[in-house]
Amino acid sequence: MFIEVHELELHPVDFGVEFPPEAIGLGPEILQVEPLSAQGRAELVEEHHGGKGRKIQDIRLVGRLATRVERYCDRCLEPVERRVDRGFDLLYRPQGIDGGQEEQSVPAVEAEIGYYSGEGLLLEDALREQVLLALPMKTVCREDCKGLCPRCGKNLNQEACSCPAPADARWEALGDLKQKLQR
Repeated sequence: MFIEVHELELHPVDFGVEFPPEAIGLGPEILQVEPLSAQGRAELVEEHHGGKGRKIQDIRLVGRLATRVERYCDRCLEPVERRVDRGFDLLYRPQGIDGGQEEQSVPAVEAEIGYYSGEGLLLEDALREQVLLALPMKTVCREDCKGLCPRCGKNLNQEACSCPAPADARWEALGDLKQKLQR
């Protein structure tokens, strides 16, 4: 759904959309297992920018999204489903509007601003970003996940392996010292 600045100049746009799995493309490592639904409102926010009375038109998106996604556990590689249900309040500024200014530190409030180019914003892009931000950086199936054996690759949550425990290289110097003392 394309949200056009020209339409927002006339009136806010309410949206209630549903995207089937894989319609917004979350990437190769994340599988959307149920439709992504989103409800909300897009409106134009005029802002005075710079000292010369220049106005810019920001797009504000306020709403809520919900879906279910599947990723692989980072320890044991078993599939893990997660529910994503979050509200959002986003502000998008025209791309390039801040160009040509001296480099300066960005206030925390402005760090939350995104940018759009052209005549509007694709809602799918904003929703994709929100789903990805809602997911943890590392996914584990459970807190006590034992992962895979580094030697044979068995899932240690399902069965124990018979591989010898790897020697810790940090202790080799003490092992050498022990052997010298025993002579």
